[in-house]
Amino acid sequence: MTETSVPDEDGPLYSSRRKIHPKAVSGFFRRMKWQIMIVALAIYYLTPWIRWYRGEGQPDQAVLIDMANRRFYFFFIEIWPQEFYFVAGLLVMAGIGLFLVTSVVGRAWCGYFCPQTVWTDLFIHIERWVEGDRNAQIRLENAPWTAAKYRKRITKHGIWLMIAVLTGGAWVFYFADAPTLLRELLTLQAPFIAYASIAVLTFTTYALGGLMREQVCIYMCPWPRIQGAMLDENSLTVTYNDWRGEPRGKHRKSAAAASFGDCVDCNACVAVCPTGVDIREGQQIGCITCGLCIDACDKVMDKLDLAKGLISYSTLADYEASKAGAPQKSVMSAILKPRTAIYAVIWGGIGLAMIAALLVRDRLDASFEHVRNPPFIQLSDGSIRNGFDLKLSNMRLEPRMFEIALNGLPGAFMTRANSEAPPARDMRIQVPGNGTFEARVFVTIPGELAEDEGAFSFDVRDLSGTDAIAYDANFIAPE
Repeated sequence: MTETSVPDEDGPLYSSRRKIHPKAVSGFFRRMKWQIMIVALAIYYLTPWIRWYRGEGQPDQAVLIDMANRRFYFFFIEIWPQEFYFVAGLLVMAGIGLFLVTSVVGRAWCGYFCPQTVWTDLFIHIERWVEGDRNAQIRLENAPWTAAKYRKRITKHGIWLMIAVLTGGAWVFYFADAPTLLRELLTLQAPFIAYASIAVLTFTTYALGGLMREQVCIYMCPWPRIQGAMLDENSLTVTYNDWRGEPRGKHRKSAAAASFGDCVDCNACVAVCPTGVDIREGQQIGCITCGLCIDACDKVMDKLDLAKGLISYSTLADYEASKAGAPQKSVMSAILKPRTAIYAVIWGGIGLAMIAALLVRDRLDASFEHVRNPPFIQLSDGSIRNGFDLKLSNMRLEPRMFEIALNGLPGAFMTRANSEAPPARDMRIQVPGNGTFEARVFVTIPGELAEDEGAFSFDVRDLSGTDAIAYDANFIAPE
């Protein structure tokens, strides 16, 4: 059999990357991106340095992920490992929040708030500050390597690397006391994991924000592909109104100008796009709906004394209505719709449930793990003893006295390993604030009751408060 090949009439399946040099632009959306970028970067870099007093001996960092003690602190909220469902709830809320925002205003997350967008935008501004605007960057790209070109490239990449190092450094400060860790990093006394984390995050920030840029949004990120299911005809997106702009024509003073649309084919919208998208070709996976093309187009319309809005935030329903000459719907139609209401109700319901859970949660946790090797011991007097590993957590800042009592197993009594306290049906244990007490507890049934076995519970209560918990257990005796 002879293998034949079919020539590719449309060109190669894969093509090399065409480097994008976004042009600087000013306007409403550019100002909004500046403001969001400054706020986002300030929150990221400054949050670990905010102090929050929690009491003597407690960490005073407002936001802290304490891996050593398995705690998560967020201002006045403290999350223990067994309360990880709060973190899971926040992740679910974040996902539904993305669905809600996308349903209303399209990929606004991608255009303004996504870390990839924020750091890429920052790196683009650094590049523009060092090498000049779009045309200067293109000339430098095509110019031979000279001392000036080396100087500009080294300066640009040096600043990028410095920002990347600061980004990785800021991240590790969330996992330890920031001033202490900074001092250890500078004196080379920090743990290896801190340096390794900074190195990994430095590389990823530099590579994703400086080198790969729009390729992350187009090829690596799954959200552009998911967001298509979130949009409908009433979702706001960046839209080119071709019914008004076509056919395009450059020469506005020519005899044929009357037959042209408002688009003068100046490519200003393409030149400012950070992903290189031509919005006039319709919705594309590369469009992050940042709105910079709107700013660029509106400036051109101003110069030509034409109405703004050739490119605008619009819904598909409004686009079709305008094309047919019908009045557009109110912007509220993009918000007040069943899908948005469902997302908002679910999102708000989870938030309210988490707030309620925070307000009523017990600040006490106890576990009694049955010792399985051996499951029971028969003592010389014929009594049967079971061992339980007690773990008692005081989740308040002040020390508390707890009482542990047996509920069930009449005649049984408790003792504690390495304790001189006499056998009893109950015992009292002092636990320091925000601390955990661990010990082995023995439950013994006297010889005359040695054949008894079955379910019972350890009842734990705070002697100075209302916190209480019952831990179900099972006593094992020989058959």
